[in-house]
Amino acid sequence: MKALRHNVGVFRHRLDAGGSRTLLAAVVKGNAYGHETGLVSPTLLEAGVDWLAVISLSEALDLRRSVGDETPILVLGNVPEDGLEEAVEANLRLTLFDETMLSALVRRSRSAKRPIRLHLEIETGTHRQGLTPEQVQAVVEEIARHRSLVVEGISTHFADIEDTTDHRFAERQLAAFEAVVESLPPEIRRSLIRHTACTAASILFDRTHLDLARVGIGIYGLWPSRETLVSARERAVHSPMLEPVLTWKSRIAQIKDLDVGSYVGYGRTWRASRPTKIAVLPVGYYEGYDRALSAGAHVLIRGFRAPVVGRICMNVTMVDVTDVPGVTREDIVVLLGSSGEERIRAEDLARWAGTIHYEIISRISPTLPRFPSD
Repeated sequence: MKALRHNVGVFRHRLDAGGSRTLLAAVVKGNAYGHETGLVSPTLLEAGVDWLAVISLSEALDLRRSVGDETPILVLGNVPEDGLEEAVEANLRLTLFDETMLSALVRRSRSAKRPIRLHLEIETGTHRQGLTPEQVQAVVEEIARHRSLVVEGISTHFADIEDTTDHRFAERQLAAFEAVVESLPPEIRRSLIRHTACTAASILFDRTHLDLARVGIGIYGLWPSRETLVSARERAVHSPMLEPVLTWKSRIAQIKDLDVGSYVGYGRTWRASRPTKIAVLPVGYYEGYDRALSAGAHVLIRGFRAPVVGRICMNVTMVDVTDVPGVTREDIVVLLGSSGEERIRAEDLARWAGTIHYEIISRISPTLPRFPSD
C-alpha cells in the first residue's frame, strides 16, 4: 500500500499548502474504484484521510462494519426511505438533493436517537442530482423546525473541470454555489462544511478547497484526464507525482500450437498467418476485461507484449505468445501494470477499449481476489 499512502500524502500536502486545514474525504465508491473498499479504507485512514465517501447505503453499511463507528462516512447518492433507519443507526452523513426526500427525513427524525446530519447538494450546472438555488431557503427553514435534523454541510459538483482547459463554466458554478452559501442565515453558515473540490479541482484551484475536498481517482494514483495535466502546466500549478496503486494479474491456463489458417475465438474474427502459439487466460468481460479490448489490446508476459487475438469471451481471453520466449502454463500475465521494462496503464486500456480509465478500473469484478502490495 506504499503507493496509496504516497498519494494521500500528496493531496494532504496540496490541501494544507494554503495554511488552513481542509478535510480530506477519500471517495471509495464503486468498490474504491475497483481497488476493494475494505482493503484500502484502513490504509487511507492511517495515511491521513479524514472522511470516507460512498454512493449508496449498501456501500456505507459495509464500510461502517469495516472501519468502525467513529469514522465520518458521507453517502453521496440516494438513500431510499426504507433504508433511512439503518442509515441513522449507522451514524452516516446523508446527502439531501431533492425536496421530496425531506418529508421522509422528517418522519424518521421523530424517533431518531441521534442527530441526522445532512449535506445539501446544490445544482449549479451539472443537472444530475441537486437542489436548485431557489429551493434551498425553504429546505433549510423546514430542517430548522426539527431538532434531530442538522444541516452539517453543503456541496456542489463540477460539470466540466476535467475534460477541458477552459474552466470558465466551473468558475460560474463556483460563483453560483458561493451565492447560495451567502444567502443562508449566519448561524447556519458559520458551522457549515462546504465542499466542491474533486481531484481535478483539488489540484488546479485553491479556491475550491474550502472546508473539505472529495478526492477520488487521484487517491488511486491516476490523473483525472490529460486536460487536467495540461491545465496544471498552463497554470504553473505544481503537478503532483501520483503513483498508480493497482496492478491486475492473471495466469496462463493453457498453451496450444496452431497451424497456419487456424481460427481463434467466436465468430472466427482472427486467423493465424504463421505457425502460432496461443495462451488461454482465465479472464474475460465478466471479470471486467472489456470485450472492446478484443481489437488492439496487449498483455505482458515475462516482460514481453502479447497481443489479444480473437474475441474476448465472458471468462476467457486468448493472446498470441509466439514471440514470448520460454512461455509456460501458469506464467503470470499482467493485464494492467508493469513487467520488465514494459508497462500497460489504465489509460492504455481505456484508449484501446474506447472508454475512460475510470470505467476500466471500477469495472474489475469484485469477485476477483485483491492482495496488498506491501
